[in-house]
Amino acid sequence: MRLLFLLFLATVTTVPPQRVHAKEAVADHPEARPFEESANAGEQLDAALARALLADKRVILVLGANWCHDSRGLAGWFSQARFDEMLEAKYEIVYVDAGHRDRNIDIARRFGLKSIKGTPTVLVLSSSGVLLNRQSAPKWRDAASREEDDIFEYFEQFAPEL
Repeated sequence: MRLLFLLFLATVTTVPPQRVHAKEAVADHPEARPFEESANAGEQLDAALARALLADKRVILVLGANWCHDSRGLAGWFSQARFDEMLEAKYEIVYVDAGHRDRNIDIARRFGLKSIKGTPTVLVLSSSGVLLNRQSAPKWRDAASREEDDIFEYFEQFAPEL
């Protein structure tokens, strides 16, 4: 009887592996995992600002995390050919690991943000380090569900004229 009960439990609580994998594999957007916990965010940002100043570009500073669906989604869009062409020509991109909104807070504060309210928080900076999107920077927590064209147009509006 005990054996039958254990067999019954095994069939009730087991989810076929293909269902789990199929659900995880479905995404409405590309994904990437560019956030490195051990990276020196301050050095990376300073180097990007120096390159931007020399090349008359802007900087996109993405405060996010690899655990965050929306952070990975935005980074995934950035890796697509359409975005890559525009971003390469007009921006330096820095991915800063924000942990669970408790890491690299000093980077956010450097630009006047008291905290990281959600991930990703996306700052668009001039080549001299001026924050250009203060109002919309913390509003990227839905990045994975935004339309590709909307994301492209958002960053295109801040891009410097070439």
